Amino acid sequence: MAGLPLSELDQPLGQAKRARAQKPYGRWIGRGLAGSVVVLFAGLVLYAALKRDPDGGEPIATAVIRERAPAPDMAKASPQPAAPEERRGPASASQLETESGVTVVRPGSDAPGAIVITVPDDGTVKLAPAPDKRLVERTRHGSLPKIGPDGATPAQVYARPLGPAPATRPAGRIAILVGGLGIGQSSTSEAIARLPGPVSLAFAPYGAELEKTVQRARSEGHEVFLQVPMEPFDYPDNDPGPHTLLTGPKGSDNLDRLQWVLGRFTGYVGIVNFLGGRLTADDMALTPLLREVAGRGLMVVDDGSSPRSLLASAATRAQIPALKADFALDAVPRAEAIDRELQRLETLASSQGVAVATASALPVTIERISRWARTLEGKNLAIVPVSAARGFRNPSTTGALR
Repeated sequence: MAGLPLSELDQPLGQAKRARAQKPYGRWIGRGLAGSVVVLFAGLVLYAALKRDPDGGEPIATAVIRERAPAPDMAKASPQPAAPEERRGPASASQLETESGVTVVRPGSDAPGAIVITVPDDGTVKLAPAPDKRLVERTRHGSLPKIGPDGATPAQVYARPLGPAPATRPAGRIAILVGGLGIGQSSTSEAIARLPGPVSLAFAPYGAELEKTVQRARSEGHEVFLQVPMEPFDYPDNDPGPHTLLTGPKGSDNLDRLQWVLGRFTGYVGIVNFLGGRLTADDMALTPLLREVAGRGLMVVDDGSSPRSLLASAATRAQIPALKADFALDAVPRAEAIDRELQRLETLASSQGVAVATASALPVTIERISRWARTLEGKNLAIVPVSAARGFRNPSTTGALR
């Protein structure tokens, strides 16, 4: 008995029968169907992620759609809808269509005439595209600015237009040049996005992707300048960076250094000194450099940081459009100090017609200028680009950068 197999009656209670073995091909069919579902789902997710809606995204514009005016005889024949206050009872479908400006074309009726879609001008001032092929010279240092064969200059072509004249003549005009851009991406993006379009921006020659960043600034309406590193009195303890323009025997390579700086990006109106107390006070060192700048059709801005600077006056003698800033807004980089300097700028603009200031792209400076700019309309003051401030300061040059 011990060697005989147990019958169902002899097995312990609750002991389940061994499951019947599944055929191998059944397992493979199930796994295959499950895998197909997973692959199909993953494909749909990937398609949704990569497929872009050609009609979605930016930019957008609000369009006014109007029907072309009908011929005179049709206009006379068209019944005039009753004014809303004269209507009695519920409005008919045709009345609702007429009052809402929507035309419904029903089966059997003629389609309306031509439809005119008008995209309104948003009032944004557009800068000329850059680089302009007429104004580019290819060199070993990159694309350098030049005067075009027709006499056009970068100072003229790349400047921000003033736009339509305001209905009321401003009591004063203010120009601000914010420098130090192109190195810190965060501060550069903040300045481009938050500062009003008429505020001019100056880029250092050492940043990455300068061409792309400068073109983004210009697309937002900011005219741009190039900061040129120049020797200060305490050089080399205070070093403006590589390719600094130097005085004395050390300046024998200045023209080559200047051309390297000029080739860092395109589309700028002119140059502005970065530091340079010693160089800008040396007329002999300035002369060959300004000759090069004059031959390339650029404007020169003196940032006003050195009382001994000859930069603007020497440039004017060389028949270069030049301007000297009155003072810096953020010499003391604190909010209350910047606010006081902005108030001083308003007073100066009201008394002499135009005032020019420089500033650095510090977060506090950007925040105070953007906040202050919103108050100017109520004070009958206007921000103008730096290129235009020269004309307001010297009325004989208004309207042209020569």
